Amino acid sequence: MSNERVRVRGLSIFRPIIYGNTAVVLHQNERDVLPTPDHTHRWTVAVRSAASAPDSDVVGGADDLSYFIKRVTFKLHDTYTNPNRISETGWGEFEVQIRVNFVAESGEKAITFYHHLKLHPWTVSGSSEPENPPLDVAAKLGPVHSWQYDEIVFNDPFQSFLNILIAHPPTPLPKNKRKPVPFHTANPASLEASKGGVPEFTQEMEKEEAERLESARKAVIVEQDKWREILIEKEKELSTLQRQLIVE
Repeated sequence: MSNERVRVRGLSIFRPIIYGNTAVVLHQNERDVLPTPDHTHRWTVAVRSAASAPDSDVVGGADDLSYFIKRVTFKLHDTYTNPNRISETGWGEFEVQIRVNFVAESGEKAITFYHHLKLHPWTVSGSSEPENPPLDVAAKLGPVHSWQYDEIVFNDPFQSFLNILIAHPPTPLPKNKRKPVPFHTANPASLEASKGGVPEFTQEMEKEEAERLESARKAVIVEQDKWREILIEKEKELSTLQRQLIVE
């Protein structure tokens, strides 16, 4: 067997990506020419490298991912005539299935992400409960960005694929925030706070996300331990009742 097709055991290598969507409100003249005039937004879903090109108006996308990703398929709501699209118009939010296929050299199976399509900027007006602003107000706020950072991890990669990955190192994320945070991580308290242009992922956000995931992991363990203790107590009670029934 060629060394190129031997897996490098004990090694993990990852590539940072983002997936999500951008949405803008359609002007009335744009809606009038659509086959479905009830559509209120134009949106695009995508998978991109996490780093953004300098001064770009696109979230992420500094790196070409085709050296390890062969194909990305987006499965939209079944009401769409062609449900495998990356750009569409619509009026409602729904879950998008994102399937990522890797190049043959990787020897890896496809993976699937799920993203909730976001069209409306949440705002707070006179109460603590978020609400969707009217379309004319939303249009003035600019595009809605909803992006999720993730890392695709390759464990025990083939030597040939590892060589490809090493030859294409990802662009490092900037250390600190240079642009507004992505919409899904923001918690605007007013319409004014919703503004901000094109977001950008940073090392600081990556660290914060890792800390949130670690906190969530610990919380799950605590919850599991709690329910395990409850289950043990219930099993003891059941055992006691069963013995009492036998005696009677």
